[in-house]
Amino acid sequence: MRISRSPHLRRHLALFPGLALFTTLLLVGTATSFATACEDTADAMLLSCLHEGKDDFWSGTGICLNGTDGRCQRGVRKEQKAMKRECRAQREARLELCDDLGEDRYDPPWDPDDFTDDFSGMNPYFPLEVGNFWVLEGGGETITIEVLDQTKYIDGVTCIVVRDLVTEDDEDVEDTDDWYGQATNGDVHYCGELSRDFVYVEGDMPLLRELFEIEGSFKAGRDGDKPGILMFSSPMTGQKYRQEWSLGNAEDVAEVLSHTYSFGSDPDLDEFAPAGLVNLLCNGDCVVTEDSSPHDPGEVEYKYYTPGIGLFLEVKPEDGEVVELVECNMDARCDML
Repeated sequence: MRISRSPHLRRHLALFPGLALFTTLLLVGTATSFATACEDTADAMLLSCLHEGKDDFWSGTGICLNGTDGRCQRGVRKEQKAMKRECRAQREARLELCDDLGEDRYDPPWDPDDFTDDFSGMNPYFPLEVGNFWVLEGGGETITIEVLDQTKYIDGVTCIVVRDLVTEDDEDVEDTDDWYGQATNGDVHYCGELSRDFVYVEGDMPLLRELFEIEGSFKAGRDGDKPGILMFSSPMTGQKYRQEWSLGNAEDVAEVLSHTYSFGSDPDLDEFAPAGLVNLLCNGDCVVTEDSSPHDPGEVEYKYYTPGIGLFLEVKPEDGEVVELVECNMDARCDML
């Protein structure tokens, strides 16, 4: 287990958890001198998570007091204990990222002059021409991604709008508008998203899905949120980078596992990958990333990209769940799927 390198913060966290939040904020504000901005952020988020757990506990207690289920309070206590474990796991995951990415503040370069409103195929692994679409299937879901003829102006940059629709049994489960910025050097930046989740509410008549939450939504420049990189123009094996940064909400990170992948080149990446699909789309030139988030510690997903098409496969190595491309329109190989 990694131990915090900030002795002042460790002492307050251990002895005075209420005062620790104030101490953490002071340390973050002076991270230039202490050089532990990343670590102190992880500690601040631990406190934030624990306080959220306490809030949920007392809210749940109030609900139980007005209910008739005698087991209710036991369930609330169990949930609080589980959340405490989750909070600590999130902290450890954030600290591991500090080891990988450094202790500096996350403050990515952002100059509107470095971006263009020309989205005509500058990144072969993430082609953003208007009208491009992908359909992927797996896990009982269908994912339809389409580059819309829409833009959104975010923090001085014109971003393209990409709709990502997840359906199950022909009904919407998640409907997301992603906002991508195209850098002149070919990198694709993630500027934000509006994510809408839909669920059934038992007992409703008629039984229709309704909007449940917009958790995960973020926008660069709002409430401290910052952009990240979705795909480099020339990704290289070993690169690790933040894809988005909205603390406690959206903190995805990617690592390039291979930029020369083809079937047979890596047993771990081959394990759940459909050989026929990979052989059709990869010729020693596919990129595979490992996507994760400290907000969801332990959850990992491999994503496979081919030049000219982009994303064509998603694999969860823990359980072998596969989501694969079944339709697209931007490359001759799409007709061979």
